[in-house]
Amino acid sequence: MVFKKVDSNQTRVVKALRDLGATVQHLHAVGKGCPDLLVGYKGNNYLLEVKDGEKPESQRRLTPDQVIWHYDWKGQVTVVNSPQEAVDTIKKLSGIV
Repeated sequence: MVFKKVDSNQTRVVKALRDLGATVQHLHAVGKGCPDLLVGYKGNNYLLEVKDGEKPESQRRLTPDQVIWHYDWKGQVTVVNSPQEAVDTIKKLSGIV
């Protein structure tokens, strides 16, 4: 069994999104480049790939599987590096900002 590594800030990102009023489903265990989180907010769904913004940029790059997944996906997917960036992204995508 292969376990996908979760970025150290993912718990804080999830908490911030839930504090906003969003629902969050973890997808990181799916693997094969699938984003980490499915976020439901105000009747819409959003996909977020969580990276740890406190790490050097070289350690925040998408993996080869993630690059392929993001390229092939025909819908929305966004990379976020912090809880605040996740909240700001969801607000912007939902038309609040």
